[in-house]
Amino acid sequence: MRADIGPYIKELRAALLLRLIFLLLLPLPILAANDVRPTFEKTRYDEDWSLMRDPAQRIDFLDRSKFIALNTEGTNWLSLGGEARWHYDYIDNPGWGDDPQDPHGVLLERYLLHADLHLGRRLRVFGQLYSARENGRTGAPAPIDENRLDMQQAFADVVLGDGDNAAPMLRIGRQEMAYGSSRLIDVREGPNVRRSFEGARLLTQAGAWRTDVIAVRPVLAQVGNFDDKRDPDQALWGIYASNPALTQLPWGSGLDLYYLGYRHRSASFDQGTAAEQRHTIGARLWGDRGGWDWNWEFIGQGGRFGQGHIAAWSLSAETGHTWPEAKGLPRVGLSVNAASGDKDPNDDDLQSFNALFPRGNYFSELALLGPRNFVNLRPSISFQPARSVTMTADVDFFWRLETQDGIYSPSGGLLRSGQGSGARFVGTELSLSTAWNINSRWTLTAIYSRFISGRFIRETGSSSDIEYVELTLQAKF
Repeated sequence: MRADIGPYIKELRAALLLRLIFLLLLPLPILAANDVRPTFEKTRYDEDWSLMRDPAQRIDFLDRSKFIALNTEGTNWLSLGGEARWHYDYIDNPGWGDDPQDPHGVLLERYLLHADLHLGRRLRVFGQLYSARENGRTGAPAPIDENRLDMQQAFADVVLGDGDNAAPMLRIGRQEMAYGSSRLIDVREGPNVRRSFEGARLLTQAGAWRTDVIAVRPVLAQVGNFDDKRDPDQALWGIYASNPALTQLPWGSGLDLYYLGYRHRSASFDQGTAAEQRHTIGARLWGDRGGWDWNWEFIGQGGRFGQGHIAAWSLSAETGHTWPEAKGLPRVGLSVNAASGDKDPNDDDLQSFNALFPRGNYFSELALLGPRNFVNLRPSISFQPARSVTMTADVDFFWRLETQDGIYSPSGGLLRSGQGSGARFVGTELSLSTAWNINSRWTLTAIYSRFISGRFIRETGSSSDIEYVELTLQAKF
């Protein structure tokens, strides 16, 4: 523990004072029940604020920034937006006691500002600046915690055709991506530094089918100013097709079908490190009807790892039921997930699943374990004590699928080798969360989690139980 925490407390108070000033300046709009306005999306370029062309749709002065006409016809226009997020978390016994302890927790803050320029119906330019800061972490800040100032997104959309909604569109440049349930490609919203890619996508719409052809490389986030760069060692390509309501399926379910190719010059698993080229095919079925909701996905993988062959898979089945007429809209859910692990570290072949670029908080906000070599069972219950408040309680049970493979972090790093124990049970995580949607711009969340170590953790090193507390306040405009 630090001998003198005075400077830290002083800096923390100053930071909180600046945040308070921001809170007072940013208005809290009160919307009527019949107001219709765009929602803030995870990828901000998906928002369409063209309705703000009508002054009657503007609630306060910030809405004026959502549609700034650049010509009298209104065909050229600019939309501005941004986000501020302040996140405090404290982890007791990180890494089950193996990792350095942050004595007072960590304060993470991030700010984004974007400009969305529309020039007629065939050209669009989108740019987004990003600043992420960390205070309180023991040791140097990690790349997912701090990125002082950089360009998160900078791309152009060129419509290949007459500019109607059905014309193909080419998106070129640095861009965020998120698909399906974010099991394979996501912006990584949970950590302080989001993920982006550089390359091109061809976006097409044919009826209800949206199809993206992808050819990109991930961006390596660096802590300094304007020093992020394209990763030369990794590449991602493929095609992702999605239909939100396929009438040929039972109950009009949504359907995703995809192929993703991936290459890494130096990929690491419990088995070792080698060049990896992996091919992924998958299908996702989701929807809701009569109070039931479902989200089921199967993924198969093949390819080569060094001199060996890859044969891996993952299965996810999330099902829930909500009682819409009951007070508080109670919902019970059950999630069953599994991903393959390597069966023999002494041969060349590899059966470990690779989730590519998944969401950072894959199972929970604690973001401890990742989707390789696991079986996971999670029952949950949630209800709404008020219209804008949702409370959730869940329990996660984790096992290793293969005893010859280890356990991994959400980013794919090896946490514990599987060579030190034949036990399968990894542990149990209890989580309680409350989310308050204050209004269309402000959200506040509070989370508590406790990970209780299982036999595998106890037999392979430090095994202290982990406790996690998180408070997050987020504002968007």
